[in-house]
This record gives sequence, structure tokens and C-alpha cells, in this order.
Amino acid sequence: MWAAAPLLLLFLLLLLLPLARLGRRGAARLEPAGRAVLITGCDSGFGHLLALRLHRLGFTVFAGCLCPGGDGARRLQREAGGAGRLRVLRLDVTRARDVRAAKELVLSHLPERGFWGLVNNAGISTFGETGWLPMETYEKFADVNLLGSIRTTLAFLPLLRKYKGRIVFMSSIIAYFTLGNGIYSMTKAAIEKFCDALRLEMKKFGVQVCIIQPGNYAPSTKIQPPVSAEEIWSELSEEEKAVYNKEYVQERANFFNSILSEGSTNGNEVVDAMVDALTSPAPKARYMVAKLKEKALVFVCALFPTVVMDSVLSYALSK
Repeated sequence: MWAAAPLLLLFLLLLLLPLARLGRRGAARLEPAGRAVLITGCDSGFGHLLALRLHRLGFTVFAGCLCPGGDGARRLQREAGGAGRLRVLRLDVTRARDVRAAKELVLSHLPERGFWGLVNNAGISTFGETGWLPMETYEKFADVNLLGSIRTTLAFLPLLRKYKGRIVFMSSIIAYFTLGNGIYSMTKAAIEKFCDALRLEMKKFGVQVCIIQPGNYAPSTKIQPPVSAEEIWSELSEEEKAVYNKEYVQERANFFNSILSEGSTNGNEVVDAMVDALTSPAPKARYMVAKLKEKALVFVCALFPTVVMDSVLSYALSK
């Protein structure tokens, strides 16, 4: 009897959690006016869309762009109606001095209700089997996708604790499995674990941490352009060329490009989740925004033995 007690307790918690959540969701949503949010990676994609959405809602928006003089940043300023509550700033998340300068700018222009949210959205993606990519590429991806988010988070934690704000991280369902972009999966899986630790640690300060897990939205973000088999082959080491041939590289490139082409073009679906994470009285720890078949893959990966998931993915690759 006593051996079953933990299972019974878990069952009761699962029953009560939705009821508690429902009660919290009955509370009023956040009032955006007078609250500041910093978003990284606003040159294009989700960051660009989110900056405009939050600006329309009434937030004071600090839009970090890798190229503040580029087309994306200029378009963002035009779409927001010029100067006002949206400020475009240079922010390369791999450069500590850019992060420090961003913090100084935010501090000098804080609205009356202070700093409410940090959205770690900046990221890069690429394609390639493990041995095809040089160590420099692994270091770059770790610096942008993982350390960049950590670097920005550490800088703004004092403000977030002070105002009991929100931190939103851009992850991906690719954190659970990979189909030709293991380097991207690696960084997203690491972000998930960093967020799990941070979320628990920030509860005592009233700071909430949320993870966004999009499915395939490549056409709407342009984070991953179509891959070229010729470019991949030309950059392979002689050791890798001795193992693989051009036909194999072309097959893999075609496979990956076909996946990219099937992605959703409606990036606002993901932005909806990001807005909820910032404004809901009871935000979710994780927002998975994906097609049913993508969610099914995550389900298989999470609940079934590794050999099952390996078989599923190997079958997909063979096709």
C-alpha cells in the first residue's frame, strides 16, 4: 500500500495542477504601458515580428539587431513609425561590450514601470553531419546560440529580479532529436537545461522563465537557407571526402532542403506564444508550437527507448 503512495500523490498533483492554473488564468493580463522589454535577434524572423507586436501592445521595446544599419533594422523602425517606444540598438550577443552597452541604454531609458522582459531570440542554424563541420563552427554556434543567451541573461538578471519580470528563451523541438543539424540540436538541448535550472532558481524572486519550442518555421524566419551540396563538398576535409562521395552529400542536401520547404510560413503562431509568455498571469514553462507530426516525434523521443527513436529517424533518413 505504502509503495503506491508516491504514485497516488503524483496522480493527485496532475489532477490539481490544471485547476490551480485555471484559477490563475482568471487574473487580469499584464498592462504593457510603462514596461520595457529587450529582444535579441530583431533583424528578421521571430524577433522582428515580436518587436512590432509588443510595440503595438504598448510596451517600450529595445530591439537588438546584429546590423542596426541593415535593411531589417531600418524596416523595423519604419514599421514601428519611427522614434518613440521602439529603439533599435546594436547587439551582437557574442560581444560582452555590446551586452554592457545594451544594459546601459536600457537603464538610461527605463519607463516608469521598469524592466519587464528579456527575450533571448538570437540564433543561427546550419546543416552538416558531425565530421563535416570544423571545430570553429562548433565554437561559433555555442557562442551565439548558447553562451550568447547566457551572457545576456546574466547581465540583465539584477533588473529582472528587481522588477519581478520574465525571461523568454527561444529553443526548438530539435532539442529532442536531429535530422542533419546536430550542431543546432546540441545548442538547443543545452539551452533547455540552462532554463530548467534558471526557472527553479528564479521562482523565489518572482521571476518567471519560459521556453518557446517551435517546429519547422524555416520559411518564415530564414534562419536556415537552402543548403548547397557543392558548397558542402568544397568545404569538406580530404579525410571526409575519402569517406563520403558527392552523391551522398547531394542526397542529404536534397533531403534537408525538402524538410525546410515543408515548414510553416506563419511566424505569428510562434509570436503568439512569446506574447503569452510575457503577458499571461500564468505563463507556461514551455510552449511547443509545432505540427501534429512534429509533436508526435517529440512524444516518441521522450517516452520510448532510444532504439525506437533511432529506428524512426533512420527510416526517415533512408527515404
